[in-house]
Amino acid sequence: MKAPKNRRVFVVGYDTATALGNTFAATWQGAVDGLAGFQRLTRCESSSRSNVVGQIPDWDPSQFPYVDRKEASLWNASYVFLTMEVCRRALHHAGLEINAETGPRTGCLIGSALNGVDSYRIAMDNYVNNGPLKVSPYLLPNVCANLPGGKAGMLMGFTGPIFSPQGACASANHAIAIGARMIRDGDCDFVLAGGVETCLVPEIIQGFSNMLATIKVGPKDRAAEDPTQASRPFSLDRKGFVLAEGAGVLVLAAEENVRSLGLTPKAEIVGIGWNSDAHHFTRPNSTTIIRAMQDAIDDAEIATSDIGAVNAHGTSTPKGDSTEVDCLRAVFGNRLAQIPVSANKSQVGHSLGASAAIEAALAIEAM
Repeated sequence: MKAPKNRRVFVVGYDTATALGNTFAATWQGAVDGLAGFQRLTRCESSSRSNVVGQIPDWDPSQFPYVDRKEASLWNASYVFLTMEVCRRALHHAGLEINAETGPRTGCLIGSALNGVDSYRIAMDNYVNNGPLKVSPYLLPNVCANLPGGKAGMLMGFTGPIFSPQGACASANHAIAIGARMIRDGDCDFVLAGGVETCLVPEIIQGFSNMLATIKVGPKDRAAEDPTQASRPFSLDRKGFVLAEGAGVLVLAAEENVRSLGLTPKAEIVGIGWNSDAHHFTRPNSTTIIRAMQDAIDDAEIATSDIGAVNAHGTSTPKGDSTEVDCLRAVFGNRLAQIPVSANKSQVGHSLGASAAIEAALAIEAM
């Protein structure tokens, strides 16, 4: 029998891998220490001037105990193994065991902006340099958006709905929102919701640079000597975002399951606001941004005066940041000056489809 509707939804666990550290514990410690995880690019070779990036330190998918040499060679999309590992650790943080009872009621929604672009790059190199027969037969599943969540399900044994919300840099936010609605409506008791991005390949780095989206660190820039200064949201001298790889996963659970299993709630998801602006593929639209925030507040049935902190998108782009501030002022008025506003991309960079889940975990921990 299907679970009842209108259930309360709690976050009971989370984990991340970011430029600050390959675990959430390391990321959090770096964040509270005021560090930023940026450095000159070493993940690949690129002549781009946008060569300050966020790389996950000290991680090697081939060293994961559940990845043997053959699997690492065939399933060569790093975003898949990264998702499997972060999902595994998030479940451990939650204290949730996947078994015959919980597995069928557990879904997994992992969003990504670029999916298996790293795997496609390997296939392209093999095709050009070694011939067409050297392209892995696993290329097509490697670039399927649902593969990271699917492989995580195969590893841990959950068989609820598994798919990938595709919303560019909002993908992980979509995953969290859809996952919360699935639990609220009784479709699942638990959902692993988040995002993953392994985007540091030459063409992607250069593409963002040509879009004038990422910072080009010139000799007089304050990041020239210290790359950790490259991402500076809301600063007067901001010049673009720092492209970063990363992953983040939240474990969501229905209230009755939190109680019955003795799980520890870290936060509750009480309001969701979402729309689209039908405006431009990168330039923000104030009207719909304001409406999305107001819809989330209305859905939560609270007042703006009840909100004590804001986690900003804060990419460090000139137009994006100024528009975001204008929208926050429209929603909160003069009270905005008294509300702490954080911008985690100043420390972990912009992980595209993974960024919202990473920042959600940091925001929850900060509370």
